[in-house]
Amino acid sequence: MRVRSPVLSAATGTYYADKVSILKSVFGASEVRLEADRLIVDGAAYPVVEDVIVCLDPAAWPETLRARLAADATTTGRGDVATDIQYTFGQEWQTFRSMLPDHEAAFRGYFDLVDLNELAGARLCDLGCGMGRWSYFASQYCREIVLVDFSEAIFVARDVMRERRNAIFVMADVRRLPFAPDFADLLFCLGVLHHLPTPALEEVRALRRYARQLLVYVYYALDNRPAYFRFLLSLVTPVRLLLARLRNERLRYAVAGAITVGVYLPVIALGALVRRVGLEARVPLYEAYHDKSFQAIMQDAYDRFFTPIEQRVTRREIEGLAGEFRRVVVSEQLPYWHFLCVR
Repeated sequence: MRVRSPVLSAATGTYYADKVSILKSVFGASEVRLEADRLIVDGAAYPVVEDVIVCLDPAAWPETLRARLAADATTTGRGDVATDIQYTFGQEWQTFRSMLPDHEAAFRGYFDLVDLNELAGARLCDLGCGMGRWSYFASQYCREIVLVDFSEAIFVARDVMRERRNAIFVMADVRRLPFAPDFADLLFCLGVLHHLPTPALEEVRALRRYARQLLVYVYYALDNRPAYFRFLLSLVTPVRLLLARLRNERLRYAVAGAITVGVYLPVIALGALVRRVGLEARVPLYEAYHDKSFQAIMQDAYDRFFTPIEQRVTRREIEGLAGEFRRVVVSEQLPYWHFLCVR
C-alpha cells in the first residue's frame, strides 16, 4: 500500500497567519515569526511541512521526512528516540487513515470523566494524536487544540482535520515537549504512554507541568480479570514480539487481517454464545470488541501485534498518583484503565 509522502507547504503563512498569538502562548515565546517553510520561535527555527511544525531534533526525524527536507549527513544519529515505535505508528496510521463510525463512540467512552460542555473556552492538547481521531471530535467543543505526534501519523492527522481551523499540528517527542508550562487546560494522552521505553506512570507525573488536567489511558494489567486472562496474555506476548519485527507493510496488513478473522472474530462469537447464560465477561476480547466494526477490530489487531513495547499497570498503581495530584479518578468503564488527574 503506497502512502503519500509529506511535501513542503507553500501556504504555511496562510494557515498560521491568524494564530501567531496562540503560538506565542503555546511555546511560551516572546517572539514568533512565520516564514514560507518554517516557524521562528525566539530565534529557534522549526521547519513547517504541510502545516506541521517539526520540533523534533533532526536526528530523530523519520526517514521520509529526512529525505524530503534533505537532512545533512551529520544528523543520521537517532539519539534515544524509540525508532521502532515511531516507525510502527507512522505506518499504522498511514494504513488505517479513515475515520470510522466506531471512533465517535470510543471518543465518548474515553471522555466520560470530562464535561465536554465546559470546554468551550479551553485549549486542549492531544498528545500522541496518531491520525487525529480523538481531536476530530474534541475540536468541536474547545477554543483550540494542539495535536502532537512524533511519527508521520501527524500528517494524516492534518488531513483528517482539514476542515478544522482551531488546530495546531506539532511533530515532537512526548518526553521533550517544546511547550510552556500550563500551555493547555486539558491534555489527553490515550493509548500512548504504555508504548514508551520509560515507565508510563512516571511520564504521567512529568506531564503535569503542562496542564492542570490530564486524561490518560494506559493498558491495564488485567487486574480486574480472572487469572487465566493473564495466562493467555503471557502466551500472546512472544507472538507480538516476533511479529513486531516485520517491516513489510503489505505483510503486516495481511497478518492483521488474518488475526482478526482467525482469532478476534471467533472469540467474540464465543462470547456472544455464552452471553445467553451471563458468562460473556469471562471471554477475552468480547466486552471490548463485540460492538466494533471489522475495520476497527483489524486496526486494533495491527496496533497490538506490531508494537514492540507494551507496558501494563494496575488500578492500584494509578491510584498511587494521588500523591502528586489533588484528585485522581479512574473510570469504571471500558477501556481499562483510563483516568483523570487534576492538579
